[in-house]
Amino acid sequence: MTHVFPTYARFPFELVDGKGVTLTDNNGKQYLDFTSGIGVCNLGYQNPAVTSAVEAQVKKVWHISNLYENHLQEDVAKLLVKDEDKLVFFANSGTEANEAALKLARKATGKTKVLSFNHSFHGRTYGAMSMTGNPHIQEGFFPMVPDISFADYNDNASLDKITTDLAGVILEVIQGEGGVINGDPDWLKAVQAKCQEVGALLIIDEVQTGNGRTGYQFAYQGFDLDPDIVTTAKGLANGLPVGAMIGKASLGDAFGPGTHGSTFAGNPLTMASAKATLEQLTPDFLKGVQDKAATVWTQLANFTDLAAVNSISGKGLMIGIHLTGDVAVNDVITTLQTKGLLTLSAVGNTLRLLPPLVMSAGDLKQGLTTIYETLSDLK
Repeated sequence: MTHVFPTYARFPFELVDGKGVTLTDNNGKQYLDFTSGIGVCNLGYQNPAVTSAVEAQVKKVWHISNLYENHLQEDVAKLLVKDEDKLVFFANSGTEANEAALKLARKATGKTKVLSFNHSFHGRTYGAMSMTGNPHIQEGFFPMVPDISFADYNDNASLDKITTDLAGVILEVIQGEGGVINGDPDWLKAVQAKCQEVGALLIIDEVQTGNGRTGYQFAYQGFDLDPDIVTTAKGLANGLPVGAMIGKASLGDAFGPGTHGSTFAGNPLTMASAKATLEQLTPDFLKGVQDKAATVWTQLANFTDLAAVNSISGKGLMIGIHLTGDVAVNDVITTLQTKGLLTLSAVGNTLRLLPPLVMSAGDLKQGLTTIYETLSDLK
């Protein structure tokens, strides 16, 4: 690729077709997909309901401006909030959803300061990047948006930094790009309690953890949390670009006409895909994800006996295998590719697994067996 900025370190093949949980490259090689397009295609490829909804909508109209009513936006918003008293703003990505959350927190509270956490990832545009606790992401792009500070994740000492001058606190209940780091349930509840005490809005970034990935529609539900603002994207439309910021209805007055907007966000084509995706995330479907995850984690328990593995983290079908320092995660990824398995990496020499939620227990077992055997062969 000679006409595209080299912002991505790409593997030397192209994925040209997909069906179910299997992808095919330009050489005809097939792969079992343990990436879901980095947590995007949670329902796999050529999902019948999503495909049908998109095909039907594309024959009507796929873009109208937000100057007009859009019943599909209302339908998707209802599926996101269910019976809770909340409102939704649609964006085009997780980054944009986090930008909206930053703006809403400042506008609603009249304060400017925001606390984030080290090793977090919230996006690459300026507001989202400024809230990302990874110096490598920010390198070369200073100055950042002001009044954003950082504290250590899962550290009780960080609670002292949640003060009355904060507009909000943003966190992931599982840090994805930061190495699949689980939030401690007691610590997460303590953060929420301190936010409520000082009047800071709790913002939970569910861009990667949301839409069924952990066996809940949103991962925070498994921690019994009640955030003021939630952001989501990735798996929301099973591959079409979309993001959403969900906020308590009491914040609605702060985001009136003219305060925020987006040309393409919430367009009918994307909303048709999102609606068809969310309609499949039924209680029975989510229970199935939890059941498959229980089997997966039973198998993963064996990995800690391997010399190449330090530890395992994650929840549901969001998995981080933390490798020892003498094992290069990218070498493991390329070896697995030769064996017909696609995987990911994350910070901390972590092999990251995000298989489609529709993957069968048998395929999950097969993929994990391939990984186990590959790591066993390392010397």
